[in-house]
Amino acid sequence: MAPTSEILTAERILEATEEVLRRHGPAKATVVDVARALGVSHGSVYRHFRTKAALREAVTKRWLDRTSEKLAVIAAASDRDPGTRLRDWLAALFEAKRHKAGDDPELFATYTVLTDENGAAVGEHIAELTAQLTRIIEEAAGSGTFTVPDPAAAARAVFQATGRFHDPCYAREWTRPGVGEEFTAVVDLLLRGLR
Repeated sequence: MAPTSEILTAERILEATEEVLRRHGPAKATVVDVARALGVSHGSVYRHFRTKAALREAVTKRWLDRTSEKLAVIAAASDRDPGTRLRDWLAALFEAKRHKAGDDPELFATYTVLTDENGAAVGEHIAELTAQLTRIIEEAAGSGTFTVPDPAAAARAVFQATGRFHDPCYAREWTRPGVGEEFTAVVDLLLRGLR
């Protein structure tokens, strides 16, 4: 059997960290807890992540990237109508956030704390999402579907205008009756404005 250090990967550590965070919450979870869950020494974890803060940032980035990766597929589907693509992208973002908040509220609350700690990871995530929106809007402007002089500015505006449907501070509202209709009304308004 290979030594533990050879089979211990960053991905395994991140998976264990997520489970430890789910069990203990961000205030009580330690690197020792992660190491214990993996059956290794805490030094083995530190070989992959130099500090507890680096580990927490990596697990936060991994969590945020799950959403970005799903949305990237929609943004890249340039064979589809841009208006439909934009609507589908915004709906997928809303659904992903609502799904995370509703399916595992404890872990969602934990990640809310972690994202507050890791402004750089959140900033990169928002930059990635607005870049995807920019791509959709640029292609729509290039085809004449949308009339916008600055696709990047329009993308930032769309992201901000839909914040109620993806910013974690609004998570409690995502299960209210009628929120789906409110989302559709906002997206319809935005699409009319872009045309």
